[in-house]
Amino acid sequence: MATAHIPPLLLEGAIYLGAAVLAVPIFRRIGLGSVLGYLFAGIVIGPWGLGLVADTETVMHFSEFGVVMMLFLIGLEIEPDKLMKLRLPIFGMGGLQVLLTGGIVYGLGTAFDLDWRLSLVVGMGVAMSSTAIAMQILAEQGALNRPSGRSAFSVLLFQDLAVIPIMILLLVIAPGAHTAHGVHMDWLAILKAVSLVILLILGGQYLLRPVLRYIANTGLREIFIAFSLFLIIGVSILMTLVGLSMALGAFIAGVLLADSEYRQELELDIEPFKGLLLGLFFISVGMSVNLDLVLQQPGLIVGLALAFVLFKLVLLFGLAKAFRLDNAGGLMFAVTLSQVGEFAFVIFSGAVDAKVISQEHGALLNSVVALSMVTTPLLLLGFHFVYRRLLQQRRKDGHHDEFEEARPVIVAGFGRVGQIITRLLTSAGVVPTVIEHDPNQIELMRSFGYRAYYGDITRPDVLRAAGIAHAKLLILAIDNAEETLETARYVRQHYPDVKILARARNRTYVFDYMDLGIDCVRETFLSAVHLGEKALREMGYGAFHAYSTAWKFRQNDEKMMHGLHPIHTDMQKVVSYSVRTRQDLQRTLTREMEEVVAGLNNNAWEGQTKAPAPKD
Repeated sequence: MATAHIPPLLLEGAIYLGAAVLAVPIFRRIGLGSVLGYLFAGIVIGPWGLGLVADTETVMHFSEFGVVMMLFLIGLEIEPDKLMKLRLPIFGMGGLQVLLTGGIVYGLGTAFDLDWRLSLVVGMGVAMSSTAIAMQILAEQGALNRPSGRSAFSVLLFQDLAVIPIMILLLVIAPGAHTAHGVHMDWLAILKAVSLVILLILGGQYLLRPVLRYIANTGLREIFIAFSLFLIIGVSILMTLVGLSMALGAFIAGVLLADSEYRQELELDIEPFKGLLLGLFFISVGMSVNLDLVLQQPGLIVGLALAFVLFKLVLLFGLAKAFRLDNAGGLMFAVTLSQVGEFAFVIFSGAVDAKVISQEHGALLNSVVALSMVTTPLLLLGFHFVYRRLLQQRRKDGHHDEFEEARPVIVAGFGRVGQIITRLLTSAGVVPTVIEHDPNQIELMRSFGYRAYYGDITRPDVLRAAGIAHAKLLILAIDNAEETLETARYVRQHYPDVKILARARNRTYVFDYMDLGIDCVRETFLSAVHLGEKALREMGYGAFHAYSTAWKFRQNDEKMMHGLHPIHTDMQKVVSYSVRTRQDLQRTLTREMEEVVAGLNNNAWEGQTKAPAPKD
């Protein structure tokens, strides 16, 4: 019997998927993150691990489309006018980062008597950060819309823009490249690149939308998905032909479609492919770690990787402070971009092809790059550990965060109630200043993309720092009922123009807030009324009648609270008033129910006794 032949591509696909399924959930479960799980899986199955997959280079080229699709989706979220607002961090912070990193590494290399070409190539490679790792981390941490996330994205975008000048520079410094013809070709490459970008912008404005409309009108979802993939792959191929970054082309295409009616559909179609290919990219990076070379020269390779990462951490944190990011945001920005990125592989490979550096140097530098990528998830864990410890220490010392700006709405408390209020306000375009005293809660909500400041709202200095003097509204959603009431009293006394909404634990606190003239909502009242409405529907009430009954009960209860307020200190009067009010409500609702039933019975009787219509 003939032995069944398994296609190599199918077998390798099963190995990739199996490795990811086994490693990533374990690493996520123990808190090391998905990126490190993918990298570890790649090291294990790679040619220097178990050797289950040998062709690393082909896999990496294919998996780069994960990065490309990620940049396309990011572009869909950024409209052109928002991109224009980022021009200072893109060209200011991004330009400084690339020039300073490359220049300092080049200077150190020549100071240690390295060949000037090798020093320049290393400097250009180290200046690059990993778009895939950085954007994945920012997305997982919900930091893309924070100042640190926007700054990191801007720097990454400038690095993409810098790729073509760097590749041209490799041709210029290559041995024997200084000819008039060579210089002419360099300027021609720049002209081609600029022309292609202009054509993409024009095509996106006047051609893409009619084509998308035509495809969408077919009603065939699979054709729309096919066109989405064709668009990204086609733009990537065109960018490659003129020496530009594929990711940059995909990003431009995404920005051009950011304000189109097809944005949401494109996001839904591309997201699954992006996730799988991005995971495959991280696996291929792990596979590229040459363990034999690392074992032969462990001190040199590990030492260089750590030195580059530490150097970038210090430089990036300094840049963050120069551009006025706070300490936590600056450190997050530095950690996110501290690794040497995937474009370094391209630069080192191009340098080897142009005979600017030797193959031995290229292999060594590639191993350094891969190891530097492994450090980022570990540094992120360290950052979160230190951040939590600092918040806890600041809590003990009575310190609070520095507030970036004064906003008209302040939400005190980011627990169950504060989260819902913040989500509602943010969805409506009202971004509040959120203050929370639990560092663990702050850290948790950061991962969902919400920014809360650490501080004790019951302290006057924290209120002043948060901008209470200029606020229009203070929402008290603190769990501690006594602290909430004391804060309300202080604000009412010292800032009488600030409107206050409060969370009240029970009726006793409601009366206290009424004494201060403050609107409040009982914690469990509305949810209990809603559950009661559902109970009526389960017992056979119609949807409208159940809603109407619940609404009248709520109105009656609120009216009763105002009636009880003047007498709430006299328990005998409170009991008498409550019993009388409850009986009045019961009689009203019973009478309405009898009228509804009688109306239904009359309609049914009339339907049975009505004379039949005459026949023709």
